[in-house]
Amino acid sequence: MKTTLAACFIFLVVCGLVDCNTNERPHILFILADDLGWNDIGYNNPYVFTPTLDALARDGVIFNQSYAQPACTPSRACLMSGYFAYHNGFQTEVMNKWTPNGLSLDFTILPQELKDLGYSTYMVGKWDLGYCKNEYTPNGRGFDHFYGFYTAGEDYYSHKNGKFLDLREDFTPDFDQDGVYSAELFAEKAANYVANHDKNEPMFMYLSLQSVHGPLQVPDKYLDRFNFVSNIGRRMKLGMTTAMDDTVAVVVEAFKEHGLWNNTLLIFLSDNGGPTNEGKDGNNWPLRGSKKTLWEGGTRVVNFVYGTMLEKTGYVNDGMIHIVDWFPTLVHVAGGESDDQDMDGLNVWDTVSKGDPSPRTEFVYNIDVEEDPPYQAIRVGDYKLIHGKAGNPSDWVPPPEDDSLGGIENGRIYKAFTRLFNIIDDPTERNDLSEAMPDKLAEMLARLEELKETTYPVEFVPRTKEEASPKNFGGAYSPGWC
Repeated sequence: MKTTLAACFIFLVVCGLVDCNTNERPHILFILADDLGWNDIGYNNPYVFTPTLDALARDGVIFNQSYAQPACTPSRACLMSGYFAYHNGFQTEVMNKWTPNGLSLDFTILPQELKDLGYSTYMVGKWDLGYCKNEYTPNGRGFDHFYGFYTAGEDYYSHKNGKFLDLREDFTPDFDQDGVYSAELFAEKAANYVANHDKNEPMFMYLSLQSVHGPLQVPDKYLDRFNFVSNIGRRMKLGMTTAMDDTVAVVVEAFKEHGLWNNTLLIFLSDNGGPTNEGKDGNNWPLRGSKKTLWEGGTRVVNFVYGTMLEKTGYVNDGMIHIVDWFPTLVHVAGGESDDQDMDGLNVWDTVSKGDPSPRTEFVYNIDVEEDPPYQAIRVGDYKLIHGKAGNPSDWVPPPEDDSLGGIENGRIYKAFTRLFNIIDDPTERNDLSEAMPDKLAEMLARLEELKETTYPVEFVPRTKEEASPKNFGGAYSPGWC
């Protein structure tokens, strides 16, 4: 399933027809928020203060049915490969800091394709797709420059995961940022990359934010804004979200200051729904469920696009989009086209730019044949099938900042079974149709069985803590141990 692209040939053909400068091919700023819930952004929740994001969304296109995986690593693997998790080996678990592999090197990933098409490629923030050898790292997979961390999470101030540092520029650890809040640090680094970019080349910047993943940490100036919220965990999450908004503001201003903004396509996306557990305090209201679940609250994500090249703006688009679709769509925007007929991702540019109906009519939430009970769900048209466990918590959690909505409605399910929902009529998953529509249930189960036949094997191998320990590499998480 290796992704192949006749990038060089296509690039030459395209450049023979048009002037292949930055005026023809936009800069691409892809911002991936971490654990941002459906109700954790201002345009969905008036108690959230995200003025920069709200303005961009209002002047762009907001996507109402945009999906990702229920957890961090699988979503990133889908974005970078263009394949669903059950086709790229990340259907079972997330990366661990001691996992001695990563996203399969059989895949030629998004920055590599864009680099072949003439783009300068930059990454700032969280990687989470493997680092045990150079070939798995951002620099080994198509990024010209990288500033950020390899593992799934860390302290926002010390930049340590546990006892050891996880922060570097390219391959060099950066021990000099202790005490600098990562939202501010990453804003500065991204702005510096913009400032030093060769304006004659198109830019792809992947700003993969640590915000608003745990631990809950934020400077007091952000926390004070939400003193009206009694729940301290939720107050911190809201402050972190505003800090994230300020990060985006700094980066956008850098694009404007250096003359790139009018030709920049910005995509903002969350990697999964918010974790609603106490002490993590994301919110997906009115959707059901949490991060790490197959409910809509774990998988339907905040997503909008902004850019002057969009032909239709200022509205909410109800077309179905999955995170895998951004791979072929951005390659198309960059002047190339994929010749990989097996790729799950679809080119949705006409949906994004013109408001045309989405070519996507179905997708896989997850298919995991290793677990018992199974952890599987698919969407076909208006209908969603959950087969086996969906994950917990499965509650409907109103935002604590709005006490007019009442308390948590318990939806916990501890026994595995099969459920069917019409997601268009019932996006909050309250009305199980499995008994009322046996023919539709049988049809969906048959489609699930058909899809299961193409499952890609899980490639995780036993963890090797001693070999991977940063004690062997000067105190920083580093490649070179597998």
